[in-house]
Amino acid sequence: MNDTMQLNDKVALVTGAGSGIGEAAARLLARHSAKVAALGRTAEELEQVVTAIEVAGGTAMSVVADISKEEEMENAVRHIIDRWGRLDIVFANAGINGVWAPIEELEPDEFRKTIDVNLVGTFLTIKYAVPHLKKQGGAVAITSSVNGTRIFSNTGATAYSCSKGAQVVMAKMLALELAKHHIRVNAICPGYIETQITENTEKRHVEDEKEPVEFPEGTIPLTDGQPGSPEQVAQLVLFLVSDASSHITGTEMWIDGAESLLQG
Repeated sequence: MNDTMQLNDKVALVTGAGSGIGEAAARLLARHSAKVAALGRTAEELEQVVTAIEVAGGTAMSVVADISKEEEMENAVRHIIDRWGRLDIVFANAGINGVWAPIEELEPDEFRKTIDVNLVGTFLTIKYAVPHLKKQGGAVAITSSVNGTRIFSNTGATAYSCSKGAQVVMAKMLALELAKHHIRVNAICPGYIETQITENTEKRHVEDEKEPVEFPEGTIPLTDGQPGSPEQVAQLVLFLVSDASSHITGTEMWIDGAESLLQG
């Protein structure tokens, strides 16, 4: 096993850890010797992930919190420090697709909710972690998206794409701000990945506004249209928070099988 990919009892906070990319990352980081704080809103899901990690010989704890709530995130980080005394890695992964609709139909409250969860939630996650990361240095990875970074043809996804594009800006800003503290900050931009997030998307009349484009050979060139897996994204997370990427910061990385190059 590559020693630079070993995490050597570092403490990792993974948000949105109950399923999908967050769950896959939590399990993989634990397999590489990190102590994992699995954070999410559903206690039952988190307990299943923690149990699976512990059965496999890893160390984990569940933390129930809403990333968009300031007090809950402050308390969540405090809970992790009380348990393990340090924090080295943050994977700010939790997010929602929210409502996709033409701008005339997109309600202000719907727009705000997507921004609050995806962008404010990322801000709060990192904000409360940074004082502890500064003590010894560390790494932050943020789950952004191909939407708002390379793809702008998903009509109706205005709120989602704005939140995702802004996450990349946040990563670049914080990479420079925190470099002197030996904290690296990078963004991951997945394309179509097999997770539950697409099932939780509300779309209203987007096809009426969308510019018609047909891709007869499929929309993901590398895999003939097959989506990526959470485990593939988790491998990128592991790379970005490990010493294998020790000189990489302020960078967005797309993991989409060239989907965004075709569809952008």
